[in-house]
Amino acid sequence: MKIQIINGPNLNLLGVREPGIYGSEAFETYLPQLKAAFPSVEIDYFQSNTEGELINKMQEVGFLYDGIVLNAGAYTHTSIALHDCIRSLRTPVIEVHISNVHAREEFRQKSMISSACKGVIAGFGLNSYQLAIKALLLEQA
Repeated sequence: MKIQIINGPNLNLLGVREPGIYGSEAFETYLPQLKAAFPSVEIDYFQSNTEGELINKMQEVGFLYDGIVLNAGAYTHTSIALHDCIRSLRTPVIEVHISNVHAREEFRQKSMISSACKGVIAGFGLNSYQLAIKALLLEQA
């Protein structure tokens, strides 16, 4: 099984960006732990602050991989282009958020991509990624 994790804008700053909301661990530190939790799964990682690069990556893997775990960051709340891209893919996409976006500012409570995704996981810190991978594995079973 091959899963692509895609992180959007500002998620390259995990560990230093608002640690009270996003935690104090960098994603690059967490990734080896995530891979160790799923040794039979090939997990690839991509991060970009640019919407078009996120779309390009999803189109690149969206017909080859078994799943995409997407944390689109702020683009979650604004991007019809990401929504349209997700709907065009054969690969299921799980939307993830580190924080509980529904307990935050009002503008974060609306997702432009949720309706195109297989499911949404939010509020479990970096473990949201692990839960998304488990959901994709259940889909394959």
